[in-house]
Amino acid sequence: MEVRLDPSVLEARGQSLMSGPVKIALVGLGWWGQKMLSVLSSAPEDIKVVRAVEPNMDAVRDLCADKGVTLSADYADALNDPEVEAVVLATPHSLHTDQIAKAVAAGKHIFCEKPLALTAEEAARSVALCAEAGLVLGMGHERRWEPPIADMLAKADAGELGRIQQIEANFSHDKFVGMDPSNWRVQASEAPAGGMTATGIHLLDLSVRLLGRAESVLCICEQLSSKLPQGDTVAAYVKFAGGGTSYVSASLSNPFMSRFTVYGSKGWIDIRDKAHVEAPDGWIVTSAMAGGPIETVEIGKAEPVKDNLVSFARAVRGQETYPITADHLVDNIALLEAVFASSRSGQIERVAQPAAAKVGA
Repeated sequence: MEVRLDPSVLEARGQSLMSGPVKIALVGLGWWGQKMLSVLSSAPEDIKVVRAVEPNMDAVRDLCADKGVTLSADYADALNDPEVEAVVLATPHSLHTDQIAKAVAAGKHIFCEKPLALTAEEAARSVALCAEAGLVLGMGHERRWEPPIADMLAKADAGELGRIQQIEANFSHDKFVGMDPSNWRVQASEAPAGGMTATGIHLLDLSVRLLGRAESVLCICEQLSSKLPQGDTVAAYVKFAGGGTSYVSASLSNPFMSRFTVYGSKGWIDIRDKAHVEAPDGWIVTSAMAGGPIETVEIGKAEPVKDNLVSFARAVRGQETYPITADHLVDNIALLEAVFASSRSGQIERVAQPAAAKVGA
């Protein structure tokens, strides 16, 4: 099932499918919210930030004044603003399900930072609410918009890599080690299993995109070189229902590293980021096709965070279909929930498939 725009629903609300940039409220102006505010200044034809919501208003008052963005502390202000067509949630993970439900009730499209939810049942509920209301649900999986990742997905879809057999991936950084322990990003309740919700979730998403629904997972999470309560080093080995495996690892206490490698019967591709997506600096791609040489190329800079948000805005306007499907969204969180369970038990855990994931399929 794809999350598609329902023109009749939007027309009934008096909204136009072709009326300039989508006007959004950016909810949460911490580290990542400010990143999104910055990159969106270069996409004025597609998307415009007209309001921001941040409980700590003093910290961002000057920033919002400089950008000409109305600032308030209450989420309800954004939902009650008739100018706001969509909300972009850069908020703690545990708040997403309730915030999405309130946005749907207010008739707002939603772009949610990852992870969508902490349980598969909550993810399925949010997806179903948006689909039934004819609202677009975008997701902060900007890795899909990185040029070499997009090219790899296109090659896989076209069969150029043959049968996808294995995935190996790592996404690590040490940005949180020195963070205030009270920050929600380093709380075990918001981010179980080390860096899985911060970085590993992107790798799970790409794995699900390539191999489909996961069947089971074994996860090991350890606290090796930091005081982070949820652990700093995590590794998950995933078996997929349709065959194939993915090994996903992440550290919150070693210098930046980002690598995604896919192996198929006709070829393999290894993609390495030169820098964190916060300030992207291009990619190094090594690949080989059956019978051919190993080749390495460098890909220049791009801004996938912006490109993802632009794709969301164009889906709101009915100009394109947003590519992250409902099944991808729910299957990813079902796998994430099983990762959490395995990190606690140390055993192989089955991945649930919520019945609501198939609503409208």
